[in-house]
Amino acid sequence: MDKRKFAYVDKEGEGHLPINDEAHVRNAMARFNQTDFESGTKKETARKKIVKAAKRRGIKVAKGDNVAKGRKTKAKR
Repeated sequence: MDKRKFAYVDKEGEGHLPINDEAHVRNAMARFNQTDFESGTKKETARKKIVKAAKRRGIKVAKGDNVAKGRKTKAKR
């Protein structure tokens, strides 16, 4: 499958969390916190891809869902 159809592709090129259809997006949302990511940046990128794919498919993402919660950043003053 095309690597663009995965929320996360590791450094070996293996795709994780497929987001190619509604069922896979729902599964990616459920499995997001069970996936080991190489870095916080990669995790945040995958999270954004899953949320975007969910919105495209009309899947509601509750504010309490782990995939809905972005990385906390310090506010600049």
